[in-house]
Formats: sequence, C-alpha cells, structure tokens
Amino acid sequence: MIARSALYVGSVIHRRLRPRPHRLRYRVFWMLLDLDEIEGLAARLRLFSSNRFNLVSFHDRDHGDGSGRPLRAEITAKLAEAGIAFDGGRLMLFCMPRVFGYGFNPLSVWFCHRRDGTLAAILYDVHNTFGERHTYVKAVAAGDEAVVHQQAEKVFHVSPFLGMDMRYAFRVAPPEERVSVAIRGEDRDGPLIVASLAGDRVDLTDRALLWQLAVHPLLTLKVIVAIHWHALRMILKGFRVYPNPSRRKPSSTLTPAE
Repeated sequence: MIARSALYVGSVIHRRLRPRPHRLRYRVFWMLLDLDEIEGLAARLRLFSSNRFNLVSFHDRDHGDGSGRPLRAEITAKLAEAGIAFDGGRLMLFCMPRVFGYGFNPLSVWFCHRRDGTLAAILYDVHNTFGERHTYVKAVAAGDEAVVHQQAEKVFHVSPFLGMDMRYAFRVAPPEERVSVAIRGEDRDGPLIVASLAGDRVDLTDRALLWQLAVHPLLTLKVIVAIHWHALRMILKGFRVYPNPSRRKPSSTLTPAE
C-alpha cells in the first residue's frame, strides 16, 4: 500500500504592503500526515515517532484544541458543529513536526475528505506566539477542489502589527505533487498583508528526514526566532503595535455548509 503521507519542501513568504513595505522569507519543510497512517509511520521510520521524543515527532496535543483527545473525534465534531457533511473519510494534516522535541506551527491545515475522495472542508489551525490557538472551519464548495477560494472575518489576534478589523481571503492548491496556501489580509482600505507557503512533495523516508534535518537542523526554532527578529525590525521601522484584545481559550470559527 502506498502511503499518502509525505514531506513537502519549500518556502514561507510574508509581504506587508501598508503602511510601509516589509518582507519575510524562510525555507522550511512540512509533513503531510494521513491521520490513520501516523502510528504505522512511527513503527516504520527510525527518525519519526508519535507522542514521544525523536529527532522528528508528532504530538496530538500540538494540534486541534490541545486537549490531547483523539484528533479524529475532535475534527469530526468541529465539522458537525459547522453543519458540514462528513462521512469519516481521510483526514490529512499539513504541518511542521516537532524537531528535537520543539514544535511551533504558525499555521497548520487540515484537508478533510469524504470517503469518495472529494474534499469536504479545510480547517486552518492558527497559533500565535502568546500560546493561543484558533481554528477557522470552512466548507469546500463542490467543483472548487483543484484550487480552493475561501474567506473569513478575522476573529483571532495573531500579529501585534495588525488590528482586528480585517478579513482574510484564502487561496489553496491542496497537496499533490505541489502544495500552496496563500492568505491575503485586507481592511477597509484594501490589502494589508499577503502570506504564502509553497512546497514540493518528497517521499517520507528516514533518508529524506535525515537530509532535511541536515539542511534545517533547528527548523521550528528557526521559525520562532525569525518571527521575533522581524518583529524587532518592524518596531524599529515604526509599525504600530496593537495589544492582544483578549486572552481566549482554544476555539473555532464555524462556517455552515452551503
């Protein structure tokens, strides 16, 4: 049986458009994990483990609401609450793993498939550097599966350099040989920021993991350091700082199926 899980290697780019330009770019790798394959991958791969330390690892509590309860049950409940028809098909999670025990995912994406293989919904798990997380749950319209276009009102504080009066537009090419996710943030005056990621598929093997660890030895630490380094640069450039309006518990924005 051919594994659906894989690695993706590519880049993350953020471009701030107003009130002055600023750009961030870094190279990363991600894992695309079929939720039903994770335990088998951990048994097959020497460098990857599930819910325990390894050079590369996946921990349930890093995703969803962080409670550690079974992720399939949690995601299925969120879809049901949003009124999205889901019959227990594949749940594919696109995320960065823990590397040497440390993990941080600014964004991880769930691709929720029906049993016939069609894409029912996309869930965007957003984490900020204050230890908070939030999930935007969006139904996928029939016929919109090759390139998915979705929108959501901003309800979760992420960057201290962006206010809450914003709307997101998502453009997603679901993972095949290549994956891409682009998010445009707009306010009443137009586009403010464009964030995107794109990567190419690589077979998930110990050899591939070892190579990515050699190229990105401190992957997740590099991401959090890059975020804070660019925050300092933006402060020095004079960007306005918006306080976190609330300390919220893990939550979801639910969009009814159309």
